[in-house]
Amino acid sequence: MSFSVKEQWALRQAALAAFAAAFGVRADGEDPTIAVHIARQEELVADSEAIIARAKAESRPLSAEDSKAIAFNSGEVERLQGEIDTLRTVAAQRARLVEPQPRQVPSNSGDPRPDPDADPTQRPQARGTHLQTTQLPQPRGGYSRDNGGFRDVSEFSHAVRRAAQGSGLDQRLQNALSTYGSEGVGADGGFAVPPEFRRDIQVLVMGEESLFARCDNNPTDSNVVTVPTDETTAWGTSGVRAYWGAEAGTMTQSKLALKEHTTRLHKLHALVPMTEELMEDAPLAAALITKKAGEQMQFKLTDAIINGTGVGQPLGFMNAPCLVTVSKESSQVADTIHAKNIAKMWARMPGAVRSKAVWLVNQDVEPQMMELGFQVGPADSGTKTGGSLVYVPPGGLSGSPFGTILGRPVITTEACAAIGDLGDIVFAFLGGYFAPFKQGGIKNSVSMHLWFDQDTTAFKWTLRVGGQPWLQAAVSRKNGSNTLSHFVTLEAR
Repeated sequence: MSFSVKEQWALRQAALAAFAAAFGVRADGEDPTIAVHIARQEELVADSEAIIARAKAESRPLSAEDSKAIAFNSGEVERLQGEIDTLRTVAAQRARLVEPQPRQVPSNSGDPRPDPDADPTQRPQARGTHLQTTQLPQPRGGYSRDNGGFRDVSEFSHAVRRAAQGSGLDQRLQNALSTYGSEGVGADGGFAVPPEFRRDIQVLVMGEESLFARCDNNPTDSNVVTVPTDETTAWGTSGVRAYWGAEAGTMTQSKLALKEHTTRLHKLHALVPMTEELMEDAPLAAALITKKAGEQMQFKLTDAIINGTGVGQPLGFMNAPCLVTVSKESSQVADTIHAKNIAKMWARMPGAVRSKAVWLVNQDVEPQMMELGFQVGPADSGTKTGGSLVYVPPGGLSGSPFGTILGRPVITTEACAAIGDLGDIVFAFLGGYFAPFKQGGIKNSVSMHLWFDQDTTAFKWTLRVGGQPWLQAAVSRKNGSNTLSHFVTLEAR
């Protein structure tokens, strides 16, 4: 059996799509190696961005190790780009060689082939013949390759709907997306959303402004992560110890005291229906669905980090055994914040991580914070002669984008409890919260079959993520009765 050049080209495209789908990469009509290289480039760039974000969150310059890691990532990205360019050049050369050319059919009269640029009224008419050409379908260009050739999510969803209704399969769906349910129909699982639109919502959910970005977050291929931890202290009695010894005396031995830290990943999802009428307003719809879904998923993640029960969701530090709760003042009025509360909370955070900790507050706490200050005066006198600010508003003395309490950023969030309740203000070192997430981050798909009879398309985003504090209990002191923790809150008032 023989195939035309057009059929051979279509078979080649289908084979590439099947190959790429088997390995979880995009089938875009190119060598699948290119898709693998691009995925690796994205991982390297994301790793560099994470290093920079971590340094910003910790208010420090890039370390030598950070700079070395970023330089390595950049070198790898450029090396891979060189391979990609070479592969594309060879592929383009091959495409030009196999692309069918217009078939020239001489006229019966022997007239030369008409000049296509000549005046139509002056062209000689071919008698009894037709000029036949074979055209290969070309994907529409002009847009980023990462979005599959689509301008925005709405244009993409329109193409999905038309394909599912049997109105024709857009070539961009076939060439730019990793997999679809069946020929011309996405009912068997929907169409995968192009990477450009996945990144849009991933930035909203996992970007620098989210609490998740400040946590110890790491990608993983497993659904359950178990890692060893060492919670011993330099002044404790267990773990690796150091001893004074006499000359030629027998040395005292010690050994590691490790614990297992097991974190299970849970699924966070957003299922967003969008009507056909709304989809017709493409610019509005494209911005709306990514913004609203991103906001919802970001808040759910933030709320879980703070208040999660650990059942079907991450364990929030407010429900963790390592949480330290500072007592209110004996004469303190309900629903108030005192400067003494702040001082006591500060004292319960380990000194080694204070410079990286942040204050998390309910927005109703801010008016009282703006009036906070310490009275100062001679230690042996009851008379106070001056004062010192506790809270500095945004753009104040430090020029910080956040307000600060004792020099550390203040972040307002609705995940904190109402003023006066336990958890309305928290002093937290979020680097002490372990938050593994599934390799690849957020996954997306779209289908119009879930609510087909209502002319509504469903967009779905899912993220597998877990979380719990590294500490399994508050840290005991060598000299002092108060315990320390990465997460300190104030008693209900």
